[in-house]
Amino acid sequence: MADTILTIAVVLIFLSILFGVVRLIVGRTVFDRVVAIDMLTVVTIALIALYAHLSGRFVYLDVALVYGLLSFLAVLAIARFLERGP
Repeated sequence: MADTILTIAVVLIFLSILFGVVRLIVGRTVFDRVVAIDMLTVVTIALIALYAHLSGRFVYLDVALVYGLLSFLAVLAIARFLERGP
């Protein structure tokens, strides 16, 4: 039962990566692309956490946490830059 749930989780994560890349390519504005990149980082964090669970090495959760914090700071920096305008 747990293997089935993990398989479904992996499939859903890779589908969300596919949709995020499509939004990144098709996005009409810079804001669409920033949101797509932010979504891809969240999905990557989920993928890292799933890998940590599957491998039994929970040090990867620390990596995911640091990656999430850096992603949050990067999105804030981009938002401040876009708020100023050209």
